[in-house]
Amino acid sequence: MKFVIVGMGVQGQKRKKILGKAFKYSVDKFKKADYKFIDQIPSNEYDAVIACVPDSEKLKIVKFCIENKKHILIEKPFFIPTSKIVQYMKKKMKQNKVVCYTAYNHRFEPHFKKMKDLIDSNVLGKIYSCRMFYGNGTAKLVNRSKWRDKNLGIITDLGSHLLDTCLFWFGKKVKDFKLVSSRRFENRSPDHAVLISENSIPKIELEMTYFMWRNNFNCDILAEKGSAHINSLCKWGPSVFTYRKRVFPSGKPKEKKKILIQKDPTWFSELRHYKDLVHQRKIADFSKDIWIQKQIYKSSKSKLF
Repeated sequence: MKFVIVGMGVQGQKRKKILGKAFKYSVDKFKKADYKFIDQIPSNEYDAVIACVPDSEKLKIVKFCIENKKHILIEKPFFIPTSKIVQYMKKKMKQNKVVCYTAYNHRFEPHFKKMKDLIDSNVLGKIYSCRMFYGNGTAKLVNRSKWRDKNLGIITDLGSHLLDTCLFWFGKKVKDFKLVSSRRFENRSPDHAVLISENSIPKIELEMTYFMWRNNFNCDILAEKGSAHINSLCKWGPSVFTYRKRVFPSGKPKEKKKILIQKDPTWFSELRHYKDLVHQRKIADFSKDIWIQKQIYKSSKSKLF
């Protein structure tokens, strides 16, 4: 497969490096690139597209790819304004045998996969609560961006990752979220927020901030027969997974720890997964995107676009 990358910002450059020899052309109307617009590229010179563009530009690129029989990987999140457009794209993808995939690379984080396996094994028993915290120190970088510091800010940026993780771990058990805190400490758009799903089993709380000066991710899952915890991602490592087995009626739990010190493996793993989807002709139904979109805009009571 030969890839075109649309959008040569931070993510586009990262994707180019990961693609290696599979990279064919770059597209960007503002930065240095091979082409300014994707329709300038001869159609027979590439097979797939990676879209690393602002949210407002994604739908146009996706529709172009679907209509021109090009597979596409979209950087998260991907929002679709109407059900009519969803149905049109699904029909066109089936006709043209095109695979469309929205990238949520944290699903390929080793300890995220370990957590899913633990949850699915039912070793924890009934899960009571899940709390996730995702923070970095990018407030000023976001503020300087021409397109990132607008609309719902951190809620769409980091919040979409956390919501996707909820889907990955708990599936359809997750109920609707509400936004309980949204602050604009330094930016025009929200730069700190908290979402809660109180009616889910488990109860879920998601906190996100651009003011964590040492980048970090933390998760605590409390359950009937024990608890499970993640401290940090591989890219900010060491990343620690802790499983604690409950002692009855009370007492110090039996504890197992797994510590990873390694480079971020998620980008390569996700690319392999995407190529597998293309090989299998796995047609997307956009259900994940629609659910995440619903949680973000319903909880914040904002209109899409």
